[in-house]
Parts: sequence; structure tokens; C-alpha cells
Amino acid sequence: MRGLLAIALSCLAACAPVRAPAPLPGEPVAADVALLRGRFVPGAQPDGNTVLLRAPAGWIVVDSGRHPEHTARILESVRASGLPLRVVLNTHWHMDHVAGNAMLRAAHPRAQVWASPELGRALDGFLADYARQLDAMLAGAAPGDAQAQALRAERARIAAGPRLLPTHPLTAGGAHAWAGRRIVLGVETGAVSGGDVWLFDPASGVLVAGDLVTLPAPLFDTACAEGWRAALARLEAVPFTTLVPGHGAPMDRAGFARYWRAFDRLLECAARDGAAAGCREAWLRDADGLIAAGDLALARSLLDHYLPHVLRAPSERRARHCRSAG
Repeated sequence: MRGLLAIALSCLAACAPVRAPAPLPGEPVAADVALLRGRFVPGAQPDGNTVLLRAPAGWIVVDSGRHPEHTARILESVRASGLPLRVVLNTHWHMDHVAGNAMLRAAHPRAQVWASPELGRALDGFLADYARQLDAMLAGAAPGDAQAQALRAERARIAAGPRLLPTHPLTAGGAHAWAGRRIVLGVETGAVSGGDVWLFDPASGVLVAGDLVTLPAPLFDTACAEGWRAALARLEAVPFTTLVPGHGAPMDRAGFARYWRAFDRLLECAARDGAAAGCREAWLRDADGLIAAGDLALARSLLDHYLPHVLRAPSERRARHCRSAG
């Protein structure tokens, strides 16, 4: 009788249906890796890309967006899966990648937040200056102005500073096991923001690069261009198959090689005499195939700003950028 019972139980175990994992939210990138795209909207500040990695014990979320609508998509994706949010990683401190931390932590207070400590310094420096600019703009705005409402919302995001800070400050890269999933982190201290973190997931071959790679153009607001160029060389050594940028569509290794080459040529062009428009159009040609047709006007607008005001700024200003980014 015992033998028959054992056989029956083993059959039940073997024949029980295996529950398939819930579909991935957003845009599938690889097994258990999904992308929630950020957006550049005319007249509004952008949201960066968010990447979700499904681990055995819950979710790893890379970057939390700026606007509540974007962060709400993250929360709904986590809720619908039935798995908890375990870890939030911020690739850098720009508000379009970190402002959603407050919402995520309110909904999941036990989640760990990993990021460079540069956010704390930015709150006393770059973001404090930005807050003063917003205050000055609000002082002259009409109470019911829609633009003023957007400015107040941005000011409130900066004021949430303590709720954005990491629970686990990252100053060096290395391997980690988060929620049962093995990942590898790298930290770049002199590139885009002074503390840029990338994540490599060996199981899927996905590299989440943050703003070390951005489309439709590099975003130089707080960057040290030469340090950024060196960081791209280090990214190339990571054995990834798919790279997810901080803004824009995922790319394969050939796409990254094209981006890297276009970046180098943009810096070389900016260093020479000649019309900025020529450098801008050269970027569009060199990055052809990476930039969506609908983003060409945005790429031109961005480079029309960065070429004269950052890449061709006086040498002392460029050096100051590199000191603050390093």
C-alpha cells in the first residue's frame, strides 16, 4: 500500500502542470528582462528608460523616471506580476532617472535603493541651482498658467531629495546577487554625471547603460566629454549582446560600435574650426540607423544647443565640467 501511495504521489508531482511565468510588462528585451520606454515630449522634461529584471524572489528596477505617470507604470507592472519589488538601481542622479524613487519607496518601503552618492552632492550643487532657477521663473508666472504647474511639480521633485537618496551608496563596481539573480555593476566617476552606474546581467547578456548611451544624441548637460569617451571604451569590453540606453531603443553590439564611432567623430568635429551645423549633420549620418525618423528634429535641436554651449564652450568651463563630473 505504501509503495502504491508513493508511486501515486510521484506521478502527481511529475504530471502537475507547470505554471508559466506571467508575461513581461512593457517591451521584452530578453528572458526576464523588460523595458518601459521613457519619452521626450515637446515642451516638457523627459523621462528616462526603465528596465525591469525578474528575479526568483522579486523585481529589480533600473531607474524610476521623472513624472508620476511613468513611475505608475512601474508600480502597476510590479503589482500585476504578484512579485515584490526588491531592488531599485539608479544609473545616475538626473531627475528623469531618479525622481520616481519617492513613489516606489512609498509603495515598497522594504525595497533597497542602490546608487552613486553623487545625488547627495548634486542636491547641494547642480540641483540647488536648478531649484533657484525654478523659483525665479515661478515668481513671475501667473497662478493658473499650465507651465507654472509643471514648474511647481519639478520643484517638488527636487524638494523630495531625502526620499530619493540611496539606502546603499555605490562607490565601486562588482558582482551582486539581488533577489536571487546575479548581476554585475560598474561605476564611472568622470563621464556623464560624476557617478554613472551600469548593470550587466550575465544570464540574458543585457547591459543597462544609463545615460552613458543616449539617443537621439548624447546629452552633455553635466558631462565631461573626454571622460565619457573613455567610459564608452570600457563598456565595449563588457560581453553584452544587447545594450539598453538611458534614452532610446535597445541596440546590439554592431549598433553600439556605430554609436561609439559617431560619438568620437562628434568630439573630433567639435574640436575643429568650422560650422556647428556640419558637426550636427555628421552626427546624423554617422548614427544613421540608430535614430528614429521621428527623432531627427530633436537630435538637431539638442546638438544645436550642446555644440556651442558645451562642446565649444571656453576651455575653463569645459575643465570645470570635468572636475564636477569626476
